[in-house]
Amino acid sequence: MTPQPSWRLLAALYPFGSGAAAVNIFFASLIGSWIGWRVFSPYEAVGWGLLLGLPATFIFARHIARLMQQADKG
Repeated sequence: MTPQPSWRLLAALYPFGSGAAAVNIFFASLIGSWIGWRVFSPYEAVGWGLLLGLPATFIFARHIARLMQQADKG
């Protein structure tokens, strides 16, 4: 069973998860411009990064909590 991450761990990882998501979304929009899609502004990318950073951070925090649990077991 995968342990649930603490709120402190989620709060510590969220800025990194949302920032990484924003950068990836912005660069993906630049690649999308090659096929005619519009490029997101940095503000739009940050907005989407804040939104999509939540599930990404939760998944990564569960992984970290599982690793911490394994380290405690020995």
